[in-house]
Amino acid sequence: MKRPQDCETMADIRAEIDRVDRLLVALFAERTAYIDRAAEIKGPLKLPARITPRVEEVVANVRREAAVHGLPPDLIEKLWRRLIDWSIAREEGVLGPEWGQEEAR
Repeated sequence: MKRPQDCETMADIRAEIDRVDRLLVALFAERTAYIDRAAEIKGPLKLPARITPRVEEVVANVRREAAVHGLPPDLIEKLWRRLIDWSIAREEGVLGPEWGQEEAR
């Protein structure tokens, strides 16, 4: 692993970006395992896939983290909302679409 300031060539940069991408994919896989488990737990409890207060809590959390790391919170929010929508769709695959919206309750 090289720090960005230690990279001297584009090959160095590309290798490090590829390394970070592998780590990100592994983290997304870990997050997805939690999403899958949430769907298993929500089913018997008859909880919807989308719980708006939790969605907004997650968004607020990532906006705060983005700011801490010098990233634009608005951009991170957009990215995370896509991730959340994908996660909810995945939960709906387990729960069924009728459990997709809390307003449907």
